[in-house]
Formats: sequence, structure tokens, C-alpha cells
Amino acid sequence: MGTLGRAVYTVGFWIRETGQALDRLGCRLQGNYYFQEQLSRHRTLMNIFDKAPAVDKDAFVAPSASIIGDVQVGRGSSIWYGCVLRGDVNSISVGSGTNIQDNSLVHVAKSNLSGKVLPTIIGDNVTVGHSAVLHGCTVEDDAFVGMGATLLDGVVVERHGMVAAGSLVRQNTRIPSGEVWGGNPAKFLRKLTDEEITFISQSATNYSNLAQVHAAENSKPFDEIEFEKVLRKKFAHRDEEYDSMLGVVRETPPEIILPDNIKDPKASQK
Repeated sequence: MGTLGRAVYTVGFWIRETGQALDRLGCRLQGNYYFQEQLSRHRTLMNIFDKAPAVDKDAFVAPSASIIGDVQVGRGSSIWYGCVLRGDVNSISVGSGTNIQDNSLVHVAKSNLSGKVLPTIIGDNVTVGHSAVLHGCTVEDDAFVGMGATLLDGVVVERHGMVAAGSLVRQNTRIPSGEVWGGNPAKFLRKLTDEEITFISQSATNYSNLAQVHAAENSKPFDEIEFEKVLRKKFAHRDEEYDSMLGVVRETPPEIILPDNIKDPKASQK
């Protein structure tokens, strides 16, 4: 972003801030008769009471995820888009190399019907599939929780245990090592094969590598993002064979010249 672009951005920022300030002033003048729209104040990491999240510097937390309160996330783990880890009335621990995939929910129990205090403990190299719900349970190292599965209070999934997608695991159920459980309520289905045990480990590794790519993309500055947009437009791939099947005729676009206010950020660093 060039000097002019930064100036325009700054003016826009202060106009928006002024607008919000005027809105608040107008609400006060209207007294009890005003309608106030509550703006979203999303924070990826949020304190609650006297507890603050502790996330390893090498872990990836997606911008739209929420990690709240007494939550620990270990080295190389990844918390994906739309996840909520809410450690408000108890603690949540996520080990190293673990992935908790998009839209999953992890919560805790201050105490259940039997009076037990139940934090949620997730070990190392665990895979938790999309939209899973883990509540006051323990998932040991190298275990696998399928997409949409629900683990209730007191559940223990032992090492190399697998919960099938969409399963509901009832309170205080223990899933032994090397077994697949599934259904509603979840029951023993069969033993894991050696290939499936290897797959669990590989899945954790794959997600750890993929998280590094997402972390790098999310950390890019605005200048670099805008520059890449121009490059994608300039060098967009045209498949002539595919176009001919659809009967599409494309005109050769004119050469795209980078605007003055968009420069290669990598070149400026040299």
C-alpha cells in the first residue's frame, strides 16, 4: 500500500470511528427509548475470571476460533475455523500435535450428577473431526474422534481408540485401546487394523503440516495479500480444451500493470 493508499485507509478508519462515536452519543440522548445494535467483539483468545488461555507459539489457532479461559494448547497443535474451547468453569488441556477440526466444541463440567469435577483432557497426536462435541471427557494420545461425534461427561477414549463419525458416547463410558466404537448409543464394533492405527498417526501429522500453511497465509500483511490478488488475476490459468467443450471464446486480456500503490512486498524487503 503506497502513501496515498495509507492516507485513504487512515481517513476511512477515522470516519468509521467517528460514526460509532456519534451513534453512541445519539443513543445517550434518546435515553430509554433508543435501540442499540450490539457489535461483535470476537476475540480468538479471551480471559475469563482470573484465567487466561496458554497457547504454544508453534500452535495454530484459526482467526474465527474461540479459546476462552483456562485452556492450554500444546506445541504443533491446531484449532481450526469455528471451534470453541470454553474453559470457564473448569480446565481444558490439549497436548502436542493434536488437531481439533472446524466447528468442534470442547467444554468442561464443574460437577456432574455424581459430584465429579470433570475437566477435558486431550492428549498428544489426537484427531478430533469436524463438528465433534467433547464435554468433560478424556481422550488419550493417538486416539481418533470422528466427525459429528459427541463424548459426554466422564468418557475415556484410550490410546489408539476410535469413535466413529456421528456416534453418541454415553457418560462414563471407557473405550479400550485398539477398538472402534460407534452408534447411538456407541457400542463396540470391532478391533482396529494395523493400517487404521497407522492412519491415526498419519492424520495427526498431515494436519500439523497443513496448519503451518494456514498459519503462514493468515499472517500475511495486507500489502502482500493485495499483491497476490493482482498476480492471480494476471496469470489466471485458461484451459483451452475445457473452454472449447463449453463453447467459450475468451479474448486475450490486455497486459495488467501493477498499480502504483501496489508493490511486491518481497521486493521491497531486499
